[in-house]
Amino acid sequence: MLERGNAMTKSELILRLAQRNPELYQRDAEKIVDVVFEEIAQALSRGERVELRGFGAFSVKDRKPRIGRNPRTGTSVSVPGKRVPFFKTGKFLRDRLNGKV
Repeated sequence: MLERGNAMTKSELILRLAQRNPELYQRDAEKIVDVVFEEIAQALSRGERVELRGFGAFSVKDRKPRIGRNPRTGTSVSVPGKRVPFFKTGKFLRDRLNGKV
């Protein structure tokens, strides 16, 4: 079912959700996925942690400013600090990926 190598797109996730739940219209499945993603994004933007038991936890990490290197010219470049999303897998997901479940 996956069209692009081993990656699942958002539209494929919506399609699978609609197929597994025939009582849902595809547009309703799309709204559900959109709301879940939007709530996760809003929580992260507020600096909150989002934990989905057994699946994993989303959080925000702060990266400090640093001196980087331009790969083309080799010159030093100042890289500003920034906040980046971080995902840590849950135990159940890790065990499932390693064939323990």
